[in-house]
Amino acid sequence: MMSNPAVGGTAYGAGKAGGPFDPIEYIKKPQVILRLISLLFSIIVFGCISSGGWYANQCQMSGDSNACGYGTGIGVLAFLFCIGFLITDALFENISSVQHRKYAVIADLSVSGFWTFLWFVGFCYMTDKWVNADPMASYYNKRGHGRDNIQAAIAFSFFSIATWAALTFFAIRRYRAGAQDVFSSGYEPDPNASSPYSSFPGSDTGDPYQQPPFSQQKEVPDYQAPTY
Repeated sequence: MMSNPAVGGTAYGAGKAGGPFDPIEYIKKPQVILRLISLLFSIIVFGCISSGGWYANQCQMSGDSNACGYGTGIGVLAFLFCIGFLITDALFENISSVQHRKYAVIADLSVSGFWTFLWFVGFCYMTDKWVNADPMASYYNKRGHGRDNIQAAIAFSFFSIATWAALTFFAIRRYRAGAQDVFSSGYEPDPNASSPYSSFPGSDTGDPYQQPPFSQQKEVPDYQAPTY
């Protein structure tokens, strides 16, 4: 029967379930630190665009409202995902089911990888719109209000690519470690287990050439003629 690594050992980078929550060890986890940094970056991105990315009800990035909306949208969703996965990381040690731990790690891997891609697209998209913005257009604030906000949003979009890529790396490593733990604990043979098949009589003598049964015949006694 396959054993449950979450009960007796480790699974997907976490110890056995039921242990006390240690906030110090929780904060020291690399994925937790990266999530907190990613959360801060997402606040900066959507906060800067919301406060200074618009002028006269138009997005200052070439007047493309989709550019401002894209940066704000992925920033807000990234913030919510970071909150959700921070809670998951805090509860991960107390998830006793290996299958549920696997689902959590797969969700982390999928979201982190996808958001790395979205941040890359957002950085390229917003940079292109901002570089090609016409300073004489109606959407552009000639006094420079909001310029620093947009540049900060673009810069932290680039930084977010790195943090979410690192989260993807740690999720991949946790998934591989968990798969190896489950495989080794589930299929490792038990050296103390007895064989279900009984050995052949005499096989434990160490003689590989021992004769099979019925090979030795009893000698037939000599025939004696009856006396009359």
